[in-house]
Amino acid sequence: MTGDRSEYAIPNLGQTPERGRMAFEPRSQGATAARIEARGVRKEFDTRGGLVTALDDVTLTVEPGEFCVIVGPSGCGKTTFLRMLAGLDTPSDGELIVTGRGSGEPSNAMVFQGRSVFPWLTVRQNIAYGLKLQGTGREERREITDRLLTVIGLDRFGESFPHQLSEGMRQRVAIARALAVDPDLLLMDEPFGALDEQTRLLLQEELLRIWEQTGKTVVFITHSIDESLTLADRIVIMSAHPGRVKDVIEVPFARPRELTAVRSDPEFASLFSHVWGSLRDEVVRARRESGR
Repeated sequence: MTGDRSEYAIPNLGQTPERGRMAFEPRSQGATAARIEARGVRKEFDTRGGLVTALDDVTLTVEPGEFCVIVGPSGCGKTTFLRMLAGLDTPSDGELIVTGRGSGEPSNAMVFQGRSVFPWLTVRQNIAYGLKLQGTGREERREITDRLLTVIGLDRFGESFPHQLSEGMRQRVAIARALAVDPDLLLMDEPFGALDEQTRLLLQEELLRIWEQTGKTVVFITHSIDESLTLADRIVIMSAHPGRVKDVIEVPFARPRELTAVRSDPEFASLFSHVWGSLRDEVVRARRESGR
């Protein structure tokens, strides 16, 4: 431990832990969200064919309460970066610092694409799952779950099982389960990617509303430029493999946001062209290198 910095290195088989460091720093009491600072982050994987570099020299800062969206071609290391933020992996080189509330380690929760809820648990039990693991009392679990059921508009479905819900409703349950543990950092890996367009738009609105209420720091991965412009404060564009930060684009649309207002803004088309112009060459290069 150095000064007031709380740090630990996550073991990583096949890597040299001293090369890369994952640090968790406590913020002052009263802070409501996490801060992320990546400094020259590199991530390598030891494969049968030798070392593969997934990320290289990634330098990025995400401020507390920011909604940061990452876009990039398939295979550029977006999910790898999210896994490191979640503490599921560690950099091979460089430094990744996540600053949280109070004196403890910052907390995080992840929402994945597709079916990430437990099919054998009811909606209520799914939302309360993380709270139960934390040892939260039964009455408090019920209060938190009731509140989140209202927030996601599923008050009448608390005793339903996931197979009785639509895919969009299941994703709302996954978001509520992540929010239930009150994380400093919400990590979302293409959570709406498998949904139809209408459901996707509804959940984008829902997510914006919840985020505006809670003030969490969000790192959100998507392949959709429309979605990135709708949700983000800043869009981080990644290069093709190995992933590097190619461009960071500020999104100027006022908060709170409505989808129709954003898409009818004259600047929307210009920003769309900017993002696609920066992204297109990387997508073409990634497909050429993968043979697709």
